[in-house]
Order: sequence, then structure tokens, then C-alpha cells
Amino acid sequence: MNDHPRVDRTVFQLGTLGDRDDSVQYWRQRPPEERFEALETLRQIMYGYDPTTERVQKVLEFARLDTDANQV
Repeated sequence: MNDHPRVDRTVFQLGTLGDRDDSVQYWRQRPPEERFEALETLRQIMYGYDPTTERVQKVLEFARLDTDANQV
């Protein structure tokens, strides 16, 4: 079973630009932690979530210095 949030694309609601929307008032009453959690959930739904790539990959490259070529 998948524990990650998903968008239910079978449910939608039609409205007009003149319809009253109470979502701004609702989110202003929520604590900052809950707002950030909701924002992260939306980000994961939009861009996907893969625990193996949740951190930035560190990449190191080593180049061998040819000391003979540098002597003039």
C-alpha cells in the first residue's frame, strides 16, 4: 500500500471567479507548522517523492596533477 499522498482526480468542483472562497481565511487561522506541512504535501504530489533522492547528491572529483608538465 502506498502511504504517499495522491490527488483524487475523480472529484472536482466547478465554480466561477465571483464565488466566495474561504480557503484564505482557513489557512490564515492554521498554525505555521500545519501550513508548511500542507505545502510540502502539495510539493510532493506535484513533483513526486522518492526517498532515495530526498537529499542533494554529493559529487567529488579528483584530478591528478602532472608535476612533470608544470615544470618549465
